[in-house]
This record gives sequence, C-alpha cells and structure tokens, in this order.
Amino acid sequence: MPLTEQDYSQLIAGDYYTRRVEPGPDDRTMILNMGPQHPSTHGVLRIIVHIDGEYILKAEPVLGYLHRMHEKMAEVKTYIQYMPNMGRVDYLHALAWNWAYVGAVERLAGIEVPERAEYIRVITAELNRITSHLVWWGAFLLDLGAFTPILYAFEDREKILDILQIPTGSRLTYSYFRPGGVAADLTEEFVTRLREFVPYMRGRLPMYRDLVTDNIILRERLEGVGPIPVEMCRRYGATGPVLRGSGIPYDVRRAEPYSIYKRLDFEIPTDPECDSMGRYKVRMAEMEQSLRIVEQAVEALPEGPCLVKGAPKFRWKAPAGETYFAVEGARGKIGVHLLSDGSNKPYRCKLRSPGFSNMSVFAEAAQGVLIADAVAILGSLDLVIPEIDR
Repeated sequence: MPLTEQDYSQLIAGDYYTRRVEPGPDDRTMILNMGPQHPSTHGVLRIIVHIDGEYILKAEPVLGYLHRMHEKMAEVKTYIQYMPNMGRVDYLHALAWNWAYVGAVERLAGIEVPERAEYIRVITAELNRITSHLVWWGAFLLDLGAFTPILYAFEDREKILDILQIPTGSRLTYSYFRPGGVAADLTEEFVTRLREFVPYMRGRLPMYRDLVTDNIILRERLEGVGPIPVEMCRRYGATGPVLRGSGIPYDVRRAEPYSIYKRLDFEIPTDPECDSMGRYKVRMAEMEQSLRIVEQAVEALPEGPCLVKGAPKFRWKAPAGETYFAVEGARGKIGVHLLSDGSNKPYRCKLRSPGFSNMSVFAEAAQGVLIADAVAILGSLDLVIPEIDR
C-alpha cells in the first residue's frame, strides 16, 4: 500500500516500524541490500534498506562478514605474541590500538615506561592519525563523486608512511609498541625527514580547504545532512570526531590524560552543527592539531632508552588482576580490558571499538533521507569494518 502522510509522520516520530507494512498492488516500497560489497561501505558491511523511491524508510546494518575472533585469539597467545593482532583491528590507526593494548599490560603489571619512549609513542601515533584522516578524506570524497582529492591524499600519506617505515619497518599493520616502550629507537634520518614534512603538510591544508572544504558542491552535499544531536551520541556511545562534530569536546587525551599529552599544547576541535559537514570539519582541523603535537614532541624529545630494562619477553607472566586502558584513536575512544589469571596468556580480553558505537547511530540518522545522503552520512562516520567486526 502507498505510504500516506500519516505514515511519514510516524516514520519521523520513530514508531513507523511498530507495525508491519503489508505490500499491496500499488506499493512503491522495496527492500534492497547495500553491500556487503558496496564501494561506499569500505569493507564487508551490509545495510538492508527499505526504500520508498529514493527515500530510506529504514536502514539496518548487518555485521559479522569479517569477524576474526581477535578477543578469543588473545586467550591462546602470550601477551607478547598477541601484539601483531593489534595492527589488524584498525589497520588505518594501528598504532593507537598498539598503544591501548600495551597500556593495559603496563597498567596491569605496573611497568614504568621510559620518558623517551613516551615521546616516540606520541610522535608516531599522531603521524598515524594523520594518515588515517587522509585515507578517510580521499575515500569519502570519492564516494561523493570527486576523484581528484584521493590522489592528493595518498600522495601526502605516502610521505608519512616513508617516515614511519624507518623505525617501525612497516607501512600499515604496525606492531611497533612493546610493553615498556617501543621496539626500535628513532634515527637522525627520521627526525630530519619529520622536520621537513611538518611545514610541507601545513602548506597542503590550505589547498585542501580551497579545493574541497569551501567548494559549494561539497557544502550542498554535507551541510544539514545527517544531523546527529548530542543526545543521540550519548544513547549509542559515539565518540571521537562524531561526538566532537556535535559540539562536545570529549577527547581521551584531555579527558583521561595518558602519556605526555598533558604537557603538550593543542586544541580539541569541535563543531556545533551536528551534521556531516561538522564531522568533516573536525577531522580536517584535527590534522593541523596533530602536526602541532608532533612538532612539540620532536623538539622536546629527551635522550635515554626507548625500552625499559627487563621488558616483558615471549613467555613473560603477568600478575593476576584486572585492568582497563583507553586511548584516543582516529575514530574515537579505544579501550582494552584485560583479565589475568597469572599465566603468560590473557585469561580474557575485551576490545572497545569506537567504530561499533559510531556505526550504531546510522540506522536512526538515515531514516527519511535520500540514498545519496545516506552515503554521505555513512562516509562522515569514518567506519573501518575490520575494527567493528574485530
């Protein structure tokens, strides 16, 4: 049966699906699948959409196509052996997951991290945050029909990967942090190239703004689209740029300070508009703030060891107990909850994925919007499906 004006009123009120819609001979609605191989889902995410013409009546995300049992794998690996898993949860900001895990192990065992290692962690994690935002920026605009920006994004990202490869030996799935520090010290080449990169990247951001951010076509596609008010963020537990794009300056680096972040001068970008453009602007501003952090940290980099003496080795046994450690990832709050029985393997490991909470707002935010706008909303959430499925 055709949808009436009353149906749409009920839809906006959120109670349309309290009754079943029985199709009739004149029914204009249909059910389609976006994914699990749809290009805008960036991974194997399936979204069941009930549509009336171009308008979405209901959207239901379906997960599980990429579940790799990371939490279960922790129970059969030693604490050190489990480290490479962290680079494969969120491959775009792998060093944040490295940090969340080693931070939990260090808190559990009372391990003090050398000062130099803390600075190295901040420098590398913030560089990795910029690479994550660059991939989001290029891919998001590609979803919206703009091809050129992704070429610029990956050109600049490659420069950062060249720098990060020097100490880490990797370009994507990093396994660089260790309980008690980092696996290798920074070299003179790293510091020199980093000091050259920071002003270069600062010069690129105005070009990004002129080319894309101030472009009327992009603004028409994002402004007022997909409003996610603070109350909705709180109901679903959304964090990171999604929450800050709704005007709340919550950032783990400030709210629950860890490492040396409280010594550094940087701002927490927010936007009060709550729409897709607000979330876009927050991430663009965060790249500038990460450059500020990196610049300060490399100038204040102290001498000393990068790994504590007697750091945990392969068969190291953690003391019995329970701990939780959180960091600020590119997509929001990452948390690792460890439960130890005193053996060399975690008894239980729970990973708090920010993407799962952020994705959960999509079903509500997409009600009543055009399919094209749903793609914009989905992209503004910056989802990494391997992180959500774990």
